[in-house]
Amino acid sequence: MKKLEEYVRSIPDFPEPGIIFRDITSVLQDPDGLRLSVDSIQGMLDGVDFDVVVGPESRGFIFGVPVAYNLHKSFVPVRKKGKLPCETIEMEYDLEYGSAVIEIHKDAIKPGQKVVIIDDLIATGGTMEAIIKLVEKLGGEVVKICFLMELAGLKGRERLAGYNVDSAIIYEGK
Repeated sequence: MKKLEEYVRSIPDFPEPGIIFRDITSVLQDPDGLRLSVDSIQGMLDGVDFDVVVGPESRGFIFGVPVAYNLHKSFVPVRKKGKLPCETIEMEYDLEYGSAVIEIHKDAIKPGQKVVIIDDLIATGGTMEAIIKLVEKLGGEVVKICFLMELAGLKGRERLAGYNVDSAIIYEGK
C-alpha cells in the first residue's frame, strides 16, 4: 500500500496561478486510499475520551461519519445556513473574499459533551474557529480536532492555539 500523501492529487495553478490545489477525490476513488485516510484520522483518536464527532459540510461528513460509525459514536453535521430543518444556532465567519454562515442544530450537543471535530483540510482555520464557537456555545468541550491535510503556510493551526490539533498530512506551503 502506498503512503497516504501518494493518493492526494496535486493540481498546480488552481484555482489561480501559484496555488497548488490538494485534491481528495483521488483519495476517495481508491479503496486503499479511502481506507488509509479514515484509518489515519481514526488513529489520531487513540486514547481520546469523547462522546460525539462533529463534521462540517461536506467533506467533514466524508471522513467524520465512518470514524463515528467505527467507534460507535454519534455524528453531528454542521451545515451552510438554511440547510438544517430544526432550530439552529449560527456563526458567521470570514472567507478569502466575503463571509459565510454555518449552523448546527440547537439540540445537537449537550452541555458537558466531549467533542471531536473532523474535516478534510485546515487552511486559515476560519471555518474551524466558527465550528468551535458553535460547539462551545452549546456547552460542548472540544477535545480534539483532526484533519486529513494541513496547509501549514496559511497558519491555521496558530488560529486554533489552545486546542489539540492533528493532521495526517502536512504541506509546508499554501
